Amino acid sequence: MKSKKVLALLLAAIMLSTIAACTTTPSTSPSGSPDAEGTGDQTSQDDVRLTLATGGTGGTYYPYGGAIALVVDDETGYIKINAIATGASAENIQLVGSAEAHLALVQNDTMDYAYNATNTWTSEAVTNLATLMTLYPEVCQIVVTADSDIFSVADLAGKRVSTGDIGSGVEANAIQILEAYAMTVDDIIQESLSFASSADAMKDGVIDAFFVTAGTPNTSILDLQTSRNLRILNLEDGIIDALIEKYPFYAMYTITTAEYSFLEADVNTVAVQATLIASPDLDEQVAYDIVKAIIEGKDALVEAHSKGEFIDADYAVQGVSVPFHPGARRYFTEIGVLD
Repeated sequence: MKSKKVLALLLAAIMLSTIAACTTTPSTSPSGSPDAEGTGDQTSQDDVRLTLATGGTGGTYYPYGGAIALVVDDETGYIKINAIATGASAENIQLVGSAEAHLALVQNDTMDYAYNATNTWTSEAVTNLATLMTLYPEVCQIVVTADSDIFSVADLAGKRVSTGDIGSGVEANAIQILEAYAMTVDDIIQESLSFASSADAMKDGVIDAFFVTAGTPNTSILDLQTSRNLRILNLEDGIIDALIEKYPFYAMYTITTAEYSFLEADVNTVAVQATLIASPDLDEQVAYDIVKAIIEGKDALVEAHSKGEFIDADYAVQGVSVPFHPGARRYFTEIGVLD
């Protein structure tokens, strides 16, 4: 393992090269093998070069993708990943599905919708996708003020509730959670606001509750708690079980008092997963080595990005509704977290 100084220098170099390459397309086929001309695919006889679609430069996916590239290179010594900026999940799914990227970071519920052509996915199904591993949770959070008479999702009936932007993943999550309580958006006074706008609306007393699907702690919630006393609604165990059974991309998540200082007790909810996906045509050994590198290189990944803290072999196979890549499945089977 390289020193922290070398890791930092390599990460900086990767991020600089990524900015320059944001509009490029991959130079290799999804298998990672040389093209017909044998040019541009390998940095040496044994190196494999891959493109990883991430997200916008101001979000989490982009720097985290750079961190993954660094750790995989460091751990394997032969897999060279170029992380490129994109429009995130929906675009990334199309890029991998059309063989314009070998790897991508996506939200697993959006991946499920695309794979099955359901819910918010209005285009044709994209089935040329495979799961490598889940990386970290994007948590479903339902925020109310501490003096509110809303203690359960059932209490949202007749209340003014923001369910996120129209057509967003947040809205889809809100609809599914309401459904678990035998409710629909017709049972609430629905507002369709961004996280920041939802926080402002609650601060001004315009709404009674709002949904957030994001990593914790969320900036908009943190900003709001400086001017309002808040609570986050707990989902009952039976509701969580029902959601996971019907929508396998969900996993249980506990929001702790360490994540939000205003909480008086931990809160149980569900989360979707930021997920690393690949083309099914990616070489099996390459896929195996990528997953192995991320799991075994966790310490280095944490040094490069805080979300690395969530890397865990058991967690990496939760919330998976699109089949694993054979290489990933082989690795997780060998270490005993998959049958």
